Order: sequence, then C-alpha cells, then structure tokens
Amino acid sequence: MITAIVRAMINQRLLVVVIALALCVAGGFAVKSLSVDAFPDVTNIQVQVATVAIGRSPEEIERLVTVPVEIAMTGLPGLVEMRSMNKSGLSLITLVFTDQTDVFFARQLVMERLIDVSPRLIPGITPVLGPVSTGLGEVYQYTIEHPDDGQRALTVEELTERRTIQDWVVRPLLRSIRGVAEINSIGGHVKEYHVLFDPNKLRHYDLTLATVDRAIASNNANASGNLLELHSEQYLIRGVGLIQTLEDIRNIVLKELDGVPIYVRDVAEVKFGGEVRQGASIKNGYTEAVTGIVMMLRGGNAKEVVGRVKEKVAEINERQLLPDGLQIVPFYDRTDLVDAALTTVQTTLIEALILVIIVLSVFLGNVRTSLVVCFTLIITPLVTFIVMNHYGMPANLMSLGGLTIALGMMVDPTVVVVENIYQRLGEARGTNQSKFDIIVKATSEVGTPVIFGVIVTVLVFLPLMTLQGMEGKTFSPLAVTIAISLFVALFVSIMLSPVLSAYLLKGGSEQDTKVIAIMKSGYLYLLNLSLGNQKKTMIISLSSLAIAFVLFPLLGKSFIPIMKEGSVTPVIIRAPSISVEQSIKLEAEAMKLIAAIPGVKSVVSKLGRGESPADPASQNESDPIVDLDLEGSGRTQQAIEEDIRKALTVIPGVNIVISQPIAQRVDEMVTGVRSQVAVKIFGDDLEELRKLSEQVARIIKSTPGARDIRIERLSGQQELTINIDRRAIARHGLNVSDVNELIATAIGGKAVTQVFEGERRFTLLLRLPAEFRGNVEDIRELLLRPPVNAPGPGGVVARGGVLVPLSAVADIKVIDGPAIISREFARRRVVIGANVHERDLGGFVAELQERTAKEIKLPPGYYFSWGGQFENMERAMATLSVIVPITLAAIFFLLFMLFNSVKMAGLIYLALPFASVGGIVGLFITGEYLSVPASVGFIAVWGTSILNGVVLISFVRELREKGLSIDQSVRKACEQRFRPVMMTAATTVLGLAPFLTATGLGSEVQKPLAIVVICGLITATMMTMVVMPMLYRWFDDMPDKETPTQPAAPSLPAIDQQDPVKNV
Repeated sequence: MITAIVRAMINQRLLVVVIALALCVAGGFAVKSLSVDAFPDVTNIQVQVATVAIGRSPEEIERLVTVPVEIAMTGLPGLVEMRSMNKSGLSLITLVFTDQTDVFFARQLVMERLIDVSPRLIPGITPVLGPVSTGLGEVYQYTIEHPDDGQRALTVEELTERRTIQDWVVRPLLRSIRGVAEINSIGGHVKEYHVLFDPNKLRHYDLTLATVDRAIASNNANASGNLLELHSEQYLIRGVGLIQTLEDIRNIVLKELDGVPIYVRDVAEVKFGGEVRQGASIKNGYTEAVTGIVMMLRGGNAKEVVGRVKEKVAEINERQLLPDGLQIVPFYDRTDLVDAALTTVQTTLIEALILVIIVLSVFLGNVRTSLVVCFTLIITPLVTFIVMNHYGMPANLMSLGGLTIALGMMVDPTVVVVENIYQRLGEARGTNQSKFDIIVKATSEVGTPVIFGVIVTVLVFLPLMTLQGMEGKTFSPLAVTIAISLFVALFVSIMLSPVLSAYLLKGGSEQDTKVIAIMKSGYLYLLNLSLGNQKKTMIISLSSLAIAFVLFPLLGKSFIPIMKEGSVTPVIIRAPSISVEQSIKLEAEAMKLIAAIPGVKSVVSKLGRGESPADPASQNESDPIVDLDLEGSGRTQQAIEEDIRKALTVIPGVNIVISQPIAQRVDEMVTGVRSQVAVKIFGDDLEELRKLSEQVARIIKSTPGARDIRIERLSGQQELTINIDRRAIARHGLNVSDVNELIATAIGGKAVTQVFEGERRFTLLLRLPAEFRGNVEDIRELLLRPPVNAPGPGGVVARGGVLVPLSAVADIKVIDGPAIISREFARRRVVIGANVHERDLGGFVAELQERTAKEIKLPPGYYFSWGGQFENMERAMATLSVIVPITLAAIFFLLFMLFNSVKMAGLIYLALPFASVGGIVGLFITGEYLSVPASVGFIAVWGTSILNGVVLISFVRELREKGLSIDQSVRKACEQRFRPVMMTAATTVLGLAPFLTATGLGSEVQKPLAIVVICGLITATMMTMVVMPMLYRWFDDMPDKETPTQPAAPSLPAIDQQDPVKNV
C-alpha cells in the first residue's frame, strides 16, 4: 500500500508540489488569524453571583443572603463546586460547572434560580451575575490623568470629576469594543448630592425624617399629560419637575408654619459629596488616582482585544474626547506579556531551526538533502497552524512550546526516509535502475517502521490529553499540537519527501561525511567492545539504572514551575478594622518605597474593591501592580522581588504576599485561594475555626520553605452593635422599625432619589452631618421621637413630643466580629494559604500533613482539606497513574503488531527505563523538580527512543530474513542505521537546546522539559545503539538460513556496499 501511495505521488509530482506550496500560503494566512495569548486559559466554567448590602456584617450577609441563594443553587445540572465569601456588605458565591457546560447556559440556569429566590432576600437587595470573564480577563489597566499633573497630590474635587468622567464617558466608550466584557472602575470619589439635616432644626420646626424624605422624593419627577390636538397638529404635554441644581433641592418646601414656608435649606445643608468609599487607587505613592480595568470576554483573543482597546484609547486621546484635556494612560498591557512570551518561543524556534539545518548539513554532507528535510520544517508548522485555527486552538506558550518540542521530532520520519533514499541512490550509482523505482523502494523499506514509530510517539503523549482541570487545560494544547505536527510530518515524509527527492537528489554518496566517519569509527569501536564484553556492558547498564532508581525519590515534586510575568503584585494585608483613609496613607507610604527600587518602572495600587461586585477585596487589602523594567535595569525579577520584600518590612502590622497579576487571579478563580498551597479547615463554629487556623499557621510558619502566609481573618473586624431593648421601646411606644430607620437613614444615609445631569444620574442621599455621628458617644445621644397620639394637659397635643435618647432604648457596644466568612458546599471553612519558596511542593505538603496530623486534634465534625496548586498536582498524578500503564500496554500491542513477536516488542521496551536514566540524572544535577513539564520531557524521550528502536530492529529483522547471521545482521544494521538514529537524536536534542539558555518570559516552564529530553536522549541513544544490539541475540526468534552470499563476504564494508545493490 505504501508503495502504491509513493508511486502515485511521484507520478503526480508537480501537482503534489503545487498543493504543498498552496498549503504553505494557507498556513501563512492561518498564522495571522490565530488566537494569541500568553498562557492557556485554565479558568474553569464558573458563574459568580454577587450581592451588595452596604454596611451589613459578614454574619448577617451569610444568614440573609448567602444561605438562601446557596440552597436555591443546589442541584443545578453540571454543578461540581460551590463556594462563597461573605464580607462586610458583600456576598460572592462562585458556582463551578463541568468543562462541558456552556457558560451562557450555566448563567441562564443560575438566573432562573435567582429570580425564584430574590423575593425571599432582604428588600432592596438584588443579586447580580459577575462578568463573563476569566482569570486571564484583566487585559488592560489605565489611569485618567492630565499632562500637567506632575507629581502633585490630586484634590477631592479633581478626583470626583475624573471618576465621573471614567464612569460616564470612558466606560461606555470602551465597553462598546468587541470582546470587552466589563470595565471595572476604582478610585476617586463617586459623586452624590448630599442633604445633611440638622436634627435640632428638625425638632425646632417639628419635622420628622420621613417628612423630609417624602418631600424631596415627591419634588423630583416629570409628568405626562398625554397629547393635545390643536389646529391640525398634536403636542406632547410634559410636566417638568426634575431637580437640576443644588438650589432646586434647597428650595423644596417641607411644611408651612403660620403662613411661612419651611424650606429644605432651613433644616439642612445641601452640597455635593461622595459615596462611602469601599476602595481607592494610589499611583507611585504620591497621589490618589482614578483607575479603570478592562475585562476581556471569556474565550477572547487577548492580542486582538487589547489591540482594539489601544486603538480606541489612541483615538480618544488624539481627538481629545475627554473634557479639560484629560488623557487615558495605561499602566498594565497584556500584549507586552503576550509579545514577550511569544518572542521567547519564536527566538527558540528560529535558533532550533538553524541548529537542525546545521546538523542535517553536517550529517548528510549534501545541501540538497538538507533542503528536502528543511522543507518539512517549513510546511509542518504551517499546516499545524491551519489545523489549530480550524479547531479554535489558541497560540500560546504551551501550544507553541509543543511545536518547538516537536521541531526535533517532526524531522525524524523525513530524516529516516530521505537518508534511506540518499543511501540507496548512492548504492545504485552506475547501475541502470530507474531513479523513481529506487525512491519508491527506499521509501517502502522504511515506511512501515516510520508510520508505527510516529503512531507510538503520538500514543506516548496520550496521557497528557486525558488530564482534567487546570493541568489538563495547561498541557493538553501542548500534547495536541505535538500530535498534530507529528501526523502532518508523517504525511509529508511519505508523500512529499519522495517527490522532493525525485526533483532535488541527483544521486547519493557512498562515502560518509568526515564528521560521520569519525563518529562512526568511534561508535563501531564501542559496539565491538560491548559485543565482546557482554557481562561488563550489562553490569554498567544495570548500575546506571540502579543509580536512577536511587536518585528518583530524591527529586522534589512540583506542579508547574512559576513563570515570570514581568510584573509583580506585592499584596499588602492590614488589620481588618482599618479605615479606608488610614489604609490609603499606609499604601501611599508603601508605594513610595517600591517606586524607589531600581528596576521599577511604575506602581499603581488598587485598594479595596471597585465598582464591580465580583471584585471581593476589602479595604484592608491592596492589589498593586509593579511594572518592571528588566531590560533597562539589567536586573532579574527575583532580585527586584527580594528588594520589595526588604523595603516593605519597615511598615508595621502588615502581612506581605508577593505574587504576579495572572498567577494570582488564576489561583483565586480556580481554587478560591490566591496561594500555591491552601489548607482548608471545615467546621461550624467560627471561634473554633479561628483557633485551629492559628495553630495551622504556626505549623506552616515553622516549616522550611514557607513564605507569604495568609490567614482568613475570623476576627478583628470591629462592630458597633445597637441591641434594641424591646421592653424599653414598648414603654415609649416605639417600634423596632422606628429605631432601624434612625440607624439606616440618619447614620448610614438613605438614597432618596436620583438627580439627572443630561444622561448622567447621581444619587441624592439624606444623612446626618458628620459631627452628629462621628463617634460612639454621638450615636448614643441621638434622639428618637415617639409617635404623638395622646393629647397633653388641657387636651392639646404637645408640640415636639417626648424625646428619647438612643442609649435609653438600646444597648450600644463595640464587639469584635469576623472579617470574612467562607463557605464551600454549604459548610463554613477557613483557609490558610502559603507560597513555597526554594523547595518542592510535594515534599512541603507531605511534611505539613504529617505535622498537622501529629500536632492538631480536630473536634468531631471538623476536617482538613488540601487545596491550591497541590490539589491540581495530586489530581494530575492520579490520572497519569491510570492512563500511563494503559498507554504503555497500547504501545506494546502496536509493537507486537509490527514485529508479530512478543520478544521484539519487549526488546524495544527495554529502551524506556534506560531513556529515563539520563532525564533523572539531569534533573538531579541541575536541581530542577519533577514537574508536569519534566514529565512531558520523559514522554518525548520515550517516543524518540521507541522510534529509533523500531527503525534499527526492523532493519535487523529485514537482514535476518535475507539470510544474514545474527552477528552480521546486527553489525550491518548498526552501521547503516547509525546516521539516521544519530540524526533523529541530534535534531531533537538541538531543537530543544535553545531552551536551556533561554531567559525570556516563559523559559522557566520549558527548561525542565529540555533538560530531561537532552539528558534522556543521550542515554536512550546509547541503549538503542549499544545495549540493544548486544541483547538482540537473546531475543531473536528467527532460524538461521544457509545462503551462498554469507561465506563469500570478505569483510564488513564489502557487505555494506554489495549486498544492498543486489536487493534494490
């Protein structure tokens, strides 16, 4: 069948070349339209339900909002995880669905349940769905600035004006861009109209809060009088009564007293103010700023979306669409990271390409032959891009990394085919055989082992394709890309290479190149030595295997090496009860210290939460983004991180956690925790959970390798509780609602109505001035007025009534409450997170588990769960432990099909443990951990060593069938297959060599993989070319044949030159 295919291809060779060139052109277009991002998006399918209830405590939020919503969500189709976070004024429930669930279908299901549960929640509170974004969604961040700002601190008025422009001008402009899901605003002051009433004046004019509330609300409305038909025309009738200015509010009449109207201005101060702040933004430590965060729609192309945003921003700035000469100035741009990561891959790809071409030229000594093989290196990636584009696979560090790994492997089939054609043409020189017949026969000879070799190599990568969750999304693209490129390379080697050989190869050379001749003579000496000293060879081989077995347990285990993003987020966590203003002062001090560090370009900090309720940070947590200038400063990211740590140690009472923008978001969205290791303790009692969490934190702190420890604060949030005494209010004829109205309106502030300014709308807030609610004593002395329903002496209703201080009807005290209450699957939990430094993740968690089991006694009903990256690593290892044996069995079956011999399949299988020896030793020497990329390296080594084993053994079998003895077959096969085997090994090794020296973004992920492949292939090739030939005689299952050519062979070179010609 292979013969027929090759013959058909050569007969239609012009058409084949035209199709190949057309595919190259199509591949070029596919590259341009490929979706591009820095990393694979590992975020699971999730829907966030956020509910804002300003001023409510975490316990109230849990009881009144979270629990009803959680009960409503149980039993949703495809729901695999439900976790929630309850903070002051915010409930955030994250619902995680299976990867097969469509995110919009999941949102529809959640919305249906929300509609059902909403009437059972607190009146006026509406749960909303978070944006359709992912952990990689924050692609572009900017501040609103003026060119003349300099380094001065902005005033409150400037910050209010800029926040208004951000919310009402910039946000609508950027949200209209295709691919943008949401624009989150943070910082500045949200403009409001404030009516600050004086309680003494209200009493003087005998007015109540309710009166002022009703008067303002009823004086801000338009009315419709329908239509008026007049003189053949019709007019719309409109009553215009909307509030337009502060003066309009001041002139609202509240009541009439003895013929004199009482206006709002008589009892209250009316002015512009700001919303109660939940967060702020600080730039470089010298000023507050107004910040916007562009969130990309799930599944979007980061490079395209950011490109569109940048175009729009440039247009806004150039055309001066913002008032007063304001500009949008970006401080975080994902395309910088994407470009840097792709540059790393592109550079290594080009370096690898050059190295592979040099190897081919040196080994073959013929530029034409190198050109045939090099065409594979051009067409294979381009066709791979076509397939990736068709199936919507994005180009990122992992998928392009797969292509780079495959670079050395994709030439293997073509090298074997072309090298065989080249050799057969050389052997047939001087004979009258048809060149086409020689090419067809030469391709057919190696066709079967090449096809089986590629299928086996692809099978070896099968375990990676079966991984689930975060690790599956990370490494599946890599495995799939390798599989696609290898299959493309197989088709090219069988169909295109013979055609190109027919055009380009004039005739092979019988002589080896000088490099090959020197290498071959050394190799033959080593082969003869091993064949002559079989016992010693076996002892050396088994000793190396034993060394690998001893070293393997000593290798540390980690999930994925931490990739440097070129930006750092030094999260600063303060005491939960800290005020926003104090937090801003501390943050400004910290930002000044960071901005002064060499290598820091700029630093913008986001403190607390922004407008989007799906952003759950509290006012005591900051999330700065430090933009680094690594090239300009000549410093490493690690050195700058250490300097940031040292600089921030001078700030008292804070906890510092250094992460990176994407890493932090992904950790949080996938596991609910912004740390590599998360210890979850489940239970019911908050006090018990707090004690246990402190015990665990002490153990983590004393464990070597732990840093950036963060504990969920189950205490430290000060609460001023006003416990209403029901007997006391009954004595005064008051209701709970009367006291609550005073608390909610007078102290908290009540949104009475909305004031329109053109398209913009602002809240009008009714509230006490700060001097009447500034401290606990002021709140105690607030006065309540009982309802006047009984006539006083003489039958006259007493004007003003009896006034009751709040302290007379309620017990007012300050207590310590929880800052956050977390839940998972409807159970309370507390999380202690930590990052691991200079130690392997697996060993760190193992030690922690051992110590917690020994030192902590859990009460009944309480239990531990281990999450974070460790959870993903465990899941990946569990999956691989099942899939790898199945894959190995499938490969064995394929080898058995190829050779129809269990012994031969077993012989080739012996290459696998020896292939692993080099990888294990390489990891041990370099100090790298056994991570998922290192496992991918082992898989790649196995694939290449099986391919080489198949090529060598199938040729030995072929020679045995022709009647040569075992010794002759082995020696001749080793000599003739030396060049292709060495070429496949060398191209794979040199294809990955650039990764060893690469220092760009993403090189950390590829380095362990390159180490394993390069070191592993050295031992694998030794095994294939030295140990396997020696072992062959024990595995041979073919009887010797008597042939006349056997005794006539004068020497080994004579067999090499004469016998193949007779059989061409």
